[in-house]
Amino acid sequence: MARDRLDVPRELRRSIVPTYDADAFGRFSERIARFLGTGRFLVYMTVTILFWIGWNVLGPEQLRFDEYPFIFLTLMLSLQASYAAPLILLAQNRQEARDRVQYERDRDVDDRARADMEYLAREMASLRMALGEVATRDFLRSELKSLLVELDSPPDRARDTT
Repeated sequence: MARDRLDVPRELRRSIVPTYDADAFGRFSERIARFLGTGRFLVYMTVTILFWIGWNVLGPEQLRFDEYPFIFLTLMLSLQASYAAPLILLAQNRQEARDRVQYERDRDVDDRARADMEYLAREMASLRMALGEVATRDFLRSELKSLLVELDSPPDRARDTT
């Protein structure tokens, strides 16, 4: 009856099937996939194969474990490839998801920048329109010069006679 109450937490269910953290497994697979794409891996693989073949051709006959057609070596390389391919695909899928999130963020930033630029363009246009109505420095100077010229010139005689 306590299970029916909402204020009482449920007991943890114990599962026979083991659980795993998908994100931790994904990070692990990415590390492996990154390693598989390095020169170091190629060198390790080449050295291992050369040692394998060298041991089984030149080593003591009693200690050879994979004779000439090297069937066991082929099996090991196939096993390595069968694990490497899904791990690489998993890593690519995770990278694609990260790229998609980054693309969406970039698109949002681009939209905001575009809106800001449009706002600034409208503000510049309104400032230009407002400046068209304001007297400029050159206009004021020319007006002051013409006033000075008028003040410095001798008075008209026609005005004095009235």
